[in-house]
Amino acid sequence: MDSAANITVFTSGDLRACTNDFHQNNLIGFTQFGKLYRGWIRQGFTGTDQVRDVTVKVWDEKSAGCSKLMHDEFLVVKEEVEFLTHPTLNDYPNLVKLIGYCCEKEVKGVVYDLNPWDTLQNLTVKDYLNWVQRVNVLVQLAGLLEFLHNKEKPYLVLNMNASHIILDRDCKPKLFDFGLISGGIIGDMTTPKKQIPTSIGFVDPFFAAKGGRYWHTSCDVYSFGVILLGLIAKRGFELESVEEPQLGLDNLVQYWAKKEYKPNCSLVHRGLQEDWSYVVEDGTAITELGMRCVEFFPTNRPTMKNVVESLEGLMLLQRFGDARPNKREKTFHGM
Repeated sequence: MDSAANITVFTSGDLRACTNDFHQNNLIGFTQFGKLYRGWIRQGFTGTDQVRDVTVKVWDEKSAGCSKLMHDEFLVVKEEVEFLTHPTLNDYPNLVKLIGYCCEKEVKGVVYDLNPWDTLQNLTVKDYLNWVQRVNVLVQLAGLLEFLHNKEKPYLVLNMNASHIILDRDCKPKLFDFGLISGGIIGDMTTPKKQIPTSIGFVDPFFAAKGGRYWHTSCDVYSFGVILLGLIAKRGFELESVEEPQLGLDNLVQYWAKKEYKPNCSLVHRGLQEDWSYVVEDGTAITELGMRCVEFFPTNRPTMKNVVESLEGLMLLQRFGDARPNKREKTFHGM
C-alpha cells in the first residue's frame, strides 16, 4: 500500500481497545459489508496526548456479498486505502478522511478521522434534521457525486445508500463505504463485484434487469433520487424487518412516491413544510427533481451536474446562500 505511507497500521487489538471490544453501545449501524462503530484513540496513535473521537469500520466476512470480495482477502482494504489516500481525492470534504487501517486475518477494518453523529439511514425519519439541514445534506452529496462522475475515468459508487453516509457533529455528510466502487484509479468493475447485489432499495431497476453485467453513472443518480425522496418525505425502509421481502418492496420510498406523485405537487413531509425556511415552490421543485432521478429509463434521468444546478436554484439557497445551520438549528449537539 504505497499510497498509505503516512497512514497508521493498527492491530486488531488496537481496534478492539478504541471501540471497547466492539461494544454494542458503540455500534452506529450496519453497512452492506460490515459494521460501523464510534471509537476513541488515545495517546500514541496520533502523536498527541489527547483523546480523539474517531469512526471505525470493520468488514464482516460472513455478511452477504462480503465473501465474494474476499477472493483476495485483503483487497477490500487495499482498494479503500488506495482510493481515500489518492491526492486527487483525499481532500474532498464529503469523503471520510483515513487515519489508518487493520489488515489482519481475524479483523479487517479502517479508522476514520471523524466525530460521528449518526448515519443518514438512522436520521432520515427522525425530527433532528430540519429543512435547511436536509437540503444542505442533499446539496453536498450531489456535489460529491458530480465530482466523482466528472473525472476522465468516472467513478461509480454503485452502493450509494443512506446507510453508507454518516453525518458528523456539524451535520456534514460523509460517504464511507466503497465496497463496489469502480472506475478511476480502481479500474473496471471486477467479475466478483458484478456478482454482488447492490443495496436493496437503492438499486437501479433498469440495470438490475440487465443482470448486472454493466453499470453507468446514472445508477448513482437513481440511488441519489431515493435518498432525496426519503429525506424530504421522512421515509425510510428496513428490509430486515420485513418477513416477506416481496411485500416490503411496496414500501420502498420510490414506489410510494410514484403512487403519490402528481404533477406540480410536493411530497415534502408536512412537519418540514412548517419549518421557518421552507418555501412552497422549493417543495414542488425538489419533489420533481427526485422523481426525475428515479425514472426507470436512465436516459430520462438528469446527470449529477443537472442535479446540482437544480438544487442550487432552490429559493432557499438563493435567499440564504449555503444554508449553513445557525445556532438555533444545531439542536442535535449533545444528543
